[in-house]
Amino acid sequence: MTGKPRVLVVDDEPAILRFLKPALEANGYEVDHAETVTDAVRQIASHPPDIVLLDLGLADGDGKEVIRQVRSWSDLPIVVLSAREREAEKIASLDLGADDYVNKPFATGELMARMRAALRHRMQRHDEPATLAVGGLEIDAVRRRVMRGGAEIKLTPKEFDLLAFLVRHAGRVVTHRQILAAVWGPAHTSDTQYLRVYVGQLRQKIETRPDEPQVILTEPGIGYRIWTGDEP
Repeated sequence: MTGKPRVLVVDDEPAILRFLKPALEANGYEVDHAETVTDAVRQIASHPPDIVLLDLGLADGDGKEVIRQVRSWSDLPIVVLSAREREAEKIASLDLGADDYVNKPFATGELMARMRAALRHRMQRHDEPATLAVGGLEIDAVRRRVMRGGAEIKLTPKEFDLLAFLVRHAGRVVTHRQILAAVWGPAHTSDTQYLRVYVGQLRQKIETRPDEPQVILTEPGIGYRIWTGDEP
């Protein structure tokens, strides 16, 4: 990504664009606009932006169709920006491959932080390092070791796999289903209680105060997110 990052705002409400465009430009973005599923997919395919802000209620269909189509060929960051507050909508969007989900109405500062996190995450996954660092932890993906301040934190193999997966997606909300499929396999995507137990065990080992976690954050009813310091 060079020069100003370019954002495609996919929304058919003129008031949203009137509000968003100057805010995005003030934060250093170039702004393009699409109002329909068809136009959004066409623009993304012909002139890919750096990031997409996507409403779900579009004139010609559900915005989740944009996620479904784009994810078949591109991993560009997609942040859903929607008035739909139902948990099922958030889970469906994230499972399809959205990087984050922000409810309308929203705070501009929070939206900008989540966009920065999504852009950073894309750059990280295109050049995955052998050593990952977050929250004072150093994760050696080759030796499968976790260190803090020069001391090793002993994790079980599955605890390490869980932590490494979350850290590779730092700043991004990952759903229960995504985590379970990646760490335990597709046959375990419904074992959310099992996942909670492992997250609890992991917090006991890596969090300074496990009852008030600062590294592994819970997205209620959806999944988890590693806090990197840049996003809310």
